[in-house]
Amino acid sequence: MEFACSHVVCNWRPGGAASTGASLIELQCDDTATVKEQEVPPPLPPRRFRRPRPTSLPFPPPPIIQPTPVPRSLPPPIPPRVDREGGSRLEANVNVVSLSIGKLVDISQASGQESFQSPVVCGKCSAALSCLSSIQGNVWVCEFCGCENSVSNSMKRVCVGQRRGVHSDDLYLPSQSDDDYQNLEDTLVVFCVDISGSMIVTTEVPSSSGAPKYISRLEGIQDALQRALSLLLQQSPRRRVALVTFNDEVVIYGDGTSTPLTLRDWALVDYDHIWQQGVAYSVPHCIAETYQQLVQVVKNLREHGATCLGPAALASVAIASRYPGSKVILCTDGRANIGLGEMDEIPSLSPSHLTPYFYRQLALQSVSSGVIISVMTFEGTDCRLADVGRLADTTGGRVNIVSIGTVATEIQSASMDNILATGVTATLLGPDGMYFPYEEENNHKLVREIGNVTMGLEITFQFAVKPEFMEVFLQKDTLPFQLQLSFKTRDQDKVTRVITEQRPVTTCSRIWAGSLNMAVLGVHCAQLCASLTMEGRVEEAQRQLKAQQDLHKLISKQRPIKKEESIYGNWMDTMTSICDDITMESRTLSDEAAKVMYQMKRASSNSNYSNTTEVQKKTRRKKKALVEGM
Repeated sequence: MEFACSHVVCNWRPGGAASTGASLIELQCDDTATVKEQEVPPPLPPRRFRRPRPTSLPFPPPPIIQPTPVPRSLPPPIPPRVDREGGSRLEANVNVVSLSIGKLVDISQASGQESFQSPVVCGKCSAALSCLSSIQGNVWVCEFCGCENSVSNSMKRVCVGQRRGVHSDDLYLPSQSDDDYQNLEDTLVVFCVDISGSMIVTTEVPSSSGAPKYISRLEGIQDALQRALSLLLQQSPRRRVALVTFNDEVVIYGDGTSTPLTLRDWALVDYDHIWQQGVAYSVPHCIAETYQQLVQVVKNLREHGATCLGPAALASVAIASRYPGSKVILCTDGRANIGLGEMDEIPSLSPSHLTPYFYRQLALQSVSSGVIISVMTFEGTDCRLADVGRLADTTGGRVNIVSIGTVATEIQSASMDNILATGVTATLLGPDGMYFPYEEENNHKLVREIGNVTMGLEITFQFAVKPEFMEVFLQKDTLPFQLQLSFKTRDQDKVTRVITEQRPVTTCSRIWAGSLNMAVLGVHCAQLCASLTMEGRVEEAQRQLKAQQDLHKLISKQRPIKKEESIYGNWMDTMTSICDDITMESRTLSDEAAKVMYQMKRASSNSNYSNTTEVQKKTRRKKKALVEGM
């Protein structure tokens, strides 16, 4: 009997964050035997001549004549297996775990057991003692790696009695915080605005009189900033707000009450100097005290000069780093062409190790400081969003392309985004023999550094079983999973949340595609394929998209696609068009395509990126024009 590894069906969202789809882990074995045709025995050799017997001896008894054997008929061939309930073998990997991180870091909604002690962890794999753990005497054999751990009597008393069943949700809170208490109102919003010469470009907008009216990009930004300041004054009057502008120099206005600080010439290429100047610049007053001064500064802005985007972003992050949980909103209409982060003329879709070092370093420093960066560019411009957008992608901010009519709304939305937790790290454990494809770790333990978390964040993983462990897995009835989430709350408390569950195993060789959770699979496909594309692995992204599109068609044949599920098919079609466009022309991404990919990397079951359809239409029109020009 030969064992074959198939798909594990586990659309799991721990902590009750969302409904689950098929929750059985499916293992397949194939016992179809090959029947060989029976061979006819060879003919007997001729008898050798014998001498005649003496006449004095009696004749032997006559031989018993056996009838000639008739060949038996072959057994009929084994009929092919018939799938029950319309099941079918799937090419796409449906072994997906979805984590609603935005909900899981909200400990006010947690209903699990609270403890002021540290979790008891395995000495080998660091799995936490849970409801699935079994303690014999003072020895705990880890259910994930099999390591024997010694458990003291005091630990045993704490653990026994509160950990029974197949699901546990434990919160480990600090007895006292190592950091000073910080109120949400103490955080800072930094508007980092481009006032280079290209901001003078005008756009026609509707007017009440019907006559043509033209507004420049800078005028649009000025109007948007005044609206955002007014909204912050109404909803968060104790919030600090600062302003930074850039052209061929960086000007730090702060809250508008202090003397502006200007960085120019050699200072634009000195990373440490810019950081020190930004950290030292104080923003002591809240928006309720500085609203009028900031509005006046915004009204007096004038466009001219080049675009030193990199130094301005660095200075803004440095100012915000004094208050973990702060945000930087970067608005620009052009490619960085002076100072740190200067970009060449030819864009490229490169693997992460070839991405401009400056933007990678700044993004990581922002994460470590608890600062999120949102990036907004104007439509019709080339800002190299594939590179600059990494600032937002890494820190948890927004990436968008705005127009004169939408820039105010986008800036207001970004300014109201609040960080729920910082320094977030997710550790996912499965049983030994399991691994997580497309991740650096090739074992049953996955560690993901998430950083900053805002409302609605979801992350997904797919997992599989190593072939050499399949026979072991077939002997099990259930498999354990554990999520360990470590983070800092808004109050700077260090919290660890441990969620443990076990899932049943089925030996059914087929599954019914109609029972799958389309939301989990659709979000995972968007996140995975967008990440592969941004890493330059376009061909692999195309293979994954093709498999998911086939799965989507199969599901639609077995059950009607719900209205809210149709968006996932649109996402796949849009990303397929973008990947095909990259392969056909060159390995580059336009700003519009980069925006879609960054949004897909942060896709969630609540996302509604209606503008992806427009990107798909633009890509198809571009392909048609290229074909007609051949």
